[in-house]
Amino acid sequence: MIFLDFEKPIEDLFEEQAKLQKIADKGEVDVTEPMKELEQKIKNVRKEIYANLSGWQKVQVSRHPERPYSLYYIDQICKNFIELHGDRNIRDDKALIGGIGQIDNQSVVIIGHQKGNNTKMRQYRNFGMANPEGYRKALRLMKLAERFGFPVISFIDTPGAYHGPEAEERGQAEAIARNLYEMAKLRVPILCYIIGEGASGGALGIGLGDRVFMLENTWYTVISPESCSSILWRSWDFKQQAAEALKLTAENMLENGLIDDIVREPLGGAHADPDLMAKTLKKHIKKELAEILDETPDARIKKRLNKYARMGQFKKVAST
Repeated sequence: MIFLDFEKPIEDLFEEQAKLQKIADKGEVDVTEPMKELEQKIKNVRKEIYANLSGWQKVQVSRHPERPYSLYYIDQICKNFIELHGDRNIRDDKALIGGIGQIDNQSVVIIGHQKGNNTKMRQYRNFGMANPEGYRKALRLMKLAERFGFPVISFIDTPGAYHGPEAEERGQAEAIARNLYEMAKLRVPILCYIIGEGASGGALGIGLGDRVFMLENTWYTVISPESCSSILWRSWDFKQQAAEALKLTAENMLENGLIDDIVREPLGGAHADPDLMAKTLKKHIKKELAEILDETPDARIKKRLNKYARMGQFKKVAST
């Protein structure tokens, strides 16, 4: 188990628990009651810490190396999932996956960013940073969904679109812009879930939907706290201040009307109980699909366009 820096009190309690377990394994002393008390104490301390997370701490939780990624949720939520590959132009982008599956008896197309669970896989997945061909693959799958009348579900978890020169040469900005244009008028439902990091155009490239949701300990903003800090202060040392200034948490996004709801995570984050998180996510998806499938395509597109047209509106109040 990996602990973040602000989880030191929890780590200490887990170390105590491990010591008690060793005593229990020897069978010399009955530690049933001390173990129960320690488990309750861990729960209470974890609850206290996670009830007061700062913006930067939520960024850290969203990046936890044991946090479940798109393929884990797909495996837990779907049956008969078939991954489809390639953009029919350049190559298959491993950082952005997608395919056709079933959530119970409902056929869907799922697309999502995918990171790796170890160094080798992170390099293979390009750390979840998609190239233009990844966004073009996603668009191809969305058009496939439209052809067959399947809802689209996207899982967003990226530190940003890949920014290397080769990505720019192949039209990174155009690929993302094209996805926004096409998603705005797609005739099937689109549900978007930010399951980890939601940075910049890399997130927006598969993030324009009828309803957009964030898991509790995720973030969504135009730039990462580190990059923001390096621009404003010429140093990464002010990333915590940048995280607070960016207002990037799920609560901030909901308050500003930029997302539709927050999906609560298990105590301690999604990585603390991935199975429970997957069950919660599946239940939420089924509920939202049941509601949105009743709408006609024309009505749905109109609501979608109005939703994004309202963003950023404000009223100027005359000073007294």
